[in-house]
Amino acid sequence: MQKEKIKPYLIKRLKQENAFWSYSVDAIKDVPDNILVELVFLHLDLDDIDRLFEIYSSKFIKKTWMQNVAPLGDRYFVLNKFFAWYYFHAKKPGAYVKSMETRHINKIMAA
Repeated sequence: MQKEKIKPYLIKRLKQENAFWSYSVDAIKDVPDNILVELVFLHLDLDDIDRLFEIYSSKFIKKTWMQNVAPLGDRYFVLNKFFAWYYFHAKKPGAYVKSMETRHINKIMAA
């Protein structure tokens, strides 16, 4: 798939999954990149996540995942453990995800 077609394709797929339930129709076409990455991780499949790596740097995707998806807690723990291992090559994915959750909680408590 051509790079310029990937983002519209992912947005279309996310619409099909009702991932934009809290967005106005006009806001969907201008979804920020970090929100797109987050929603793709949470709502789409591995093939779609792989497409993210075609249009964004690994560093940007990892940073977004660490900030927005990894700290989501027990509900997403197994999924995030898989992502940590599969996409980000964490040697101890469970401990890695728990450390992201703890870091996120500490930031909230410090604010």
